[in-house]
Amino acid sequence: MAKNLKLKAARAAKDMSQLALAGAVGVTRQTINAIEMGEYNPTIRLCRAICRTLGKTLDELFWEEAQ
Repeated sequence: MAKNLKLKAARAAKDMSQLALAGAVGVTRQTINAIEMGEYNPTIRLCRAICRTLGKTLDELFWEEAQ
């Protein structure tokens, strides 16, 4: 699994720490870190909560570009 740099960039653009994003979506900071590092595949429910919090779509944050 590749690192999720799009998530990290969107979080940084909102000036949110991993801890702040985690609190907003109801998970631990370690979960957000694991998603960003590509070590954890979040549920669709968590993906949607992250998107709502960051004002992004699922496509913008989670779907990989077609090669």
